Amino acid sequence: MKKAFLILADGTVYEGKSIGAERETISEIVFNTSMTGYLEVLTDPSYSGQAVVMTYPLIGNYGITPDMESKRPWVGGYIVRELSRIPSNFRCEGTIQDFLEKNDIPGICGIDTRALTIRLRESGTMNGMITTDENFKLDEVLERIKAYSTGDEVSRTTCSEKEVLPGGKYKVALLDLGAKANIAKSLHECDCEVTIYPANTTAEEIIASKPDGIMLSNGPGDPKVCTDIIKEVKKLYDSDIPIFAICLGHQLMALATGADTYKLKYGHRGGNHPVKDMETGRVYISSQNHGYVVDEKTLPESVAVPSFINVNDGTCEGLKYLSKNVYTVQFHPEANPGPKDSSYLFDKFLDMMGNKD
Repeated sequence: MKKAFLILADGTVYEGKSIGAERETISEIVFNTSMTGYLEVLTDPSYSGQAVVMTYPLIGNYGITPDMESKRPWVGGYIVRELSRIPSNFRCEGTIQDFLEKNDIPGICGIDTRALTIRLRESGTMNGMITTDENFKLDEVLERIKAYSTGDEVSRTTCSEKEVLPGGKYKVALLDLGAKANIAKSLHECDCEVTIYPANTTAEEIIASKPDGIMLSNGPGDPKVCTDIIKEVKKLYDSDIPIFAICLGHQLMALATGADTYKLKYGHRGGNHPVKDMETGRVYISSQNHGYVVDEKTLPESVAVPSFINVNDGTCEGLKYLSKNVYTVQFHPEANPGPKDSSYLFDKFLDMMGNKD
């Protein structure tokens, strides 16, 4: 195996072995604490512009299975301690190595991912480069690494045209901000006809379709970059149509109604994040993937109140809007990180739409 190097913006260099495509890439380096679900991570549009460190030491045991969250992978790079080359699973359709090569994704294995994760936790998320060039000049490389920014990733990851999943009692408009496939699937399984709209769709077009409810999806990047979308979200908020929003959608709704967002030191990414329901006091284990959160202190008290908080750090994980039929969460109720704890939120959305049973 060819040598590979991970170079961080602070000058730290990790030497390992190349996996996937043998090309150079610069990305924001983030870590995910999930023990399984690596294919879902690779194909989650929210990772666009980022290279992902998997903290679990052995990745690829069950190979590539039919569990993709998008039609293609979105990660900019992949970083693991050890990559399984001989997967074993009755659903296995190939190896991660083949998958990375086929999709031109560079990666590195054989480095101390525990030490790397500690560095990211202590110093914060930072940019980095994966390269197989053994003759790199650190000073020149660091200039390029520090200059990198993710930019408008929503435009890259949203669908290009409207799509409909037909049938069902409810008509739901899903604004695709970089949506995981399981969101539309979960809504469809809840007896909803789902119309998926590109992120640049106007509020007027969505409202004119007379949906029973609107879903704002997850997505990548800094929510404040989405200035045009925020204006359309405010129009959707003013329409009085029931709205359920997840992750980036949750952040955009908050920005549209007067709140602010800020970047976390190293984000929440994994399938083991505890969130507390402020109404019942019950704690749920959730799947999360975000680097930004809503600053609930900046939201007018007359507009919304926190509905969930993160048990680990106390950050806002959900908002209940007071004068509107709007409910938003930062985590992923459509994901199954082991338990299906928060899938009940889809039932809540049906009730918001006037449960037609």
